[in-house]
Amino acid sequence: MDAISIAALWILFAATHMGLSSQRLRSRLVARLGARGFQGVYSLVALAIFVPLVWSYYAHKHTGPYLWNLARLPSVRWIGIAGVGAACVLIVAGLVQPSPASLLPGKPVVRGVARVTRHPLLMGFGLWGVAHLLLAIVHASELAFFGGFALFAVIGCEHQDQRKLATQGESYRAYVAATPFLPFASRSFARGLVEMPMPIAIAAGIALAWTLRQYAHGWLAG
Repeated sequence: MDAISIAALWILFAATHMGLSSQRLRSRLVARLGARGFQGVYSLVALAIFVPLVWSYYAHKHTGPYLWNLARLPSVRWIGIAGVGAACVLIVAGLVQPSPASLLPGKPVVRGVARVTRHPLLMGFGLWGVAHLLLAIVHASELAFFGGFALFAVIGCEHQDQRKLATQGESYRAYVAATPFLPFASRSFARGLVEMPMPIAIAAGIALAWTLRQYAHGWLAG
């Protein structure tokens, strides 16, 4: 039941997140509340669900049927550690480098993290979830919690693509054609890693991953 409650909260989070940002409902709320008012409501609803989601997992971690412990294999452990580092880099890059999609209409200039993935922030959290499924001792509760990050990243990014294709048309279609959906799925991702501001984001992301591992992971993972 603990894993089911975690999964149910993920479903509620995804439904409200995508429902509020849907073209029809978003336009109505923005017209009534204004852009800042909508962002405020959107953020409050997200927090009102996400905080109980995280609390529910940490109150019931390592519960349910035991599934696997892949970190016993050294090769898998190092892949997971690299995945966490890459995830933190994507998250930082998504915050540092504005998405060209936000500057449309007009022909998007694809550079930096956009060559790695067009959704760095969400995909970063999704990759973080996948990496922890490789590193953690996984019971049903871990599968529901960390797997939820990966599923929400894919579903949320696809929803965002469809919404922007409907509202921004050919400009966003050109952006989709020039950028990968999944991280590191394009041959040009290495070029993106050396384009500014990616070197700064890489350093900051690795520092973030190291800091969390050294100073927060012990009491969070418990």
